[in-house]
Amino acid sequence: MDFRQLALAATMVVSVVGGVGVAHADSGLIAIITPSHDNPFFKAEAEGAQARAKELGYDTIVMVHDDDANKQMELFDAAIGRHAKAIILDNAGADATLTAVQKAKDAGIPSFLIDREINATGVAVSQIVSNNYQGATLGGQEFVRLMAEKGTYVELVGKESDTNAGIRSSGFHDIIDQYPDLKLVARQSADWSQPTAFQKMETILQANPDIKGVISGNDTMAMGAWAALKAAGKTSVILVGFDGSNDVRDSIKEGGIKATVLQPAYREAQLAVEQADKYLKTGTTGVAEKQLMDCILINSQNAAKLDTFALK
Repeated sequence: MDFRQLALAATMVVSVVGGVGVAHADSGLIAIITPSHDNPFFKAEAEGAQARAKELGYDTIVMVHDDDANKQMELFDAAIGRHAKAIILDNAGADATLTAVQKAKDAGIPSFLIDREINATGVAVSQIVSNNYQGATLGGQEFVRLMAEKGTYVELVGKESDTNAGIRSSGFHDIIDQYPDLKLVARQSADWSQPTAFQKMETILQANPDIKGVISGNDTMAMGAWAALKAAGKTSVILVGFDGSNDVRDSIKEGGIKATVLQPAYREAQLAVEQADKYLKTGTTGVAEKQLMDCILINSQNAAKLDTFALK
């Protein structure tokens, strides 16, 4: 066994032994593959999928690809080698994932995608994603309202290879760009990362110390930006995120970050497992491959009802 195989085996053992792993049942194995659980959104996906699979009688293995397409392929190979009945996937790239999903299909293992689409139909059985454009327009509208339709602002964009980053940015701008007194002074990719967003925000503030607002493509970046704003004594800056994380919920309740957009990660993952179960039992999900789930604006009025990417 070479080094990469040993590393992969270690990843799988940690997933199983560390509690993200196993439900003992008789229906077979469902593999759940997501980006890093350092991001609470992806952790919620994995937990939602695993909990529902357990309820439906499946064993599970939870694995993390870290947005690395090569590692993702290794995890698919592991799932195929373990004779998984189905794969639940939040993928590592719209184009880069096609080969892995096709390989699983050729091996008789259906894939059910959540959160991120791939650039093809007929390869995965389901692609269940948040309505990112609809959600971004909600966030854009709230941002415009909070900004009173004027002032300079900054946009933090997600990973450039991620389709959702572009969709959210387009939704924001289709609303914000209607207001000529809102001036974009910086637009930076922070790769969905809190530390990167902190660093980028620090640099942006040096060149633009008087900005009035920040709109962020996800809550992880929003938390990094907010930390940089607080460190610079700029807590009056209006900040709107996207995802609906508990961290941003708490910040909203404390009067910090002003709003976010909830995309129902936990429910999407559960729905993917339910469709996998139906497909394995009947040969069909009964619904279209591509499915959109609408997002919900979260602000001070309803933040208290938000918990783990779901409204109570």
